[in-house]
Amino acid sequence: MKSVIRRKPYLIPIFILLGIGAMALFGWIVMALWNAVLVPAVGANIIGFWQALGILVLSRLLVGGFGGGKSYRRRGDWEKCKNMTPEEKQKFKEEVQKRWGNRFDEGQPNAEDQR
Repeated sequence: MKSVIRRKPYLIPIFILLGIGAMALFGWIVMALWNAVLVPAVGANIIGFWQALGILVLSRLLVGGFGGGKSYRRRGDWEKCKNMTPEEKQKFKEEVQKRWGNRFDEGQPNAEDQR
């Protein structure tokens, strides 16, 4: 992403406008759903656009934070797993089976199949 912005700096205002547009759209959707569903169902108060945006920010803070999550690609673990020797793969498989049981073994039935 950095290289695209360096080569095409005129995209920065476009991204800013798209971000503002997305926030406005999601705020409007939250407001419309709240007023259409919660007001008649449980007697909640009608909310406005800015309250809907506040609910979006609050829910994001409470449930997901604002990014920064770890992923395999960022940490380089994916490459490490891809380049494992057969012995390392077998050791890893034994550790997973010890920790999680036969849940991921293709030949064994899992808990859902036994019901």
